[in-house]
Amino acid sequence: MTVNAISPNAQTRMIDSIPADKLVELTAGDTPGRFGAPEEMCAAVGFLASEEAGYVTGIVLPVDGGVSI
Repeated sequence: MTVNAISPNAQTRMIDSIPADKLVELTAGDTPGRFGAPEEMCAAVGFLASEEAGYVTGIVLPVDGGVSI
């Protein structure tokens, strides 16, 4: 059994509730300058759920456009 997670920086309904001026502040320092699309998280989830990742366990994979660097 494997246990893994992703740490996304994705555009969601929760992000939609943040006031525009605060969004500018939150994305100003980000490497890509934006939140990722939910679809951009799919490849990471697909990999972690695949047989190819069968020996990968105990990780949190940042899918955040470099924000966590």
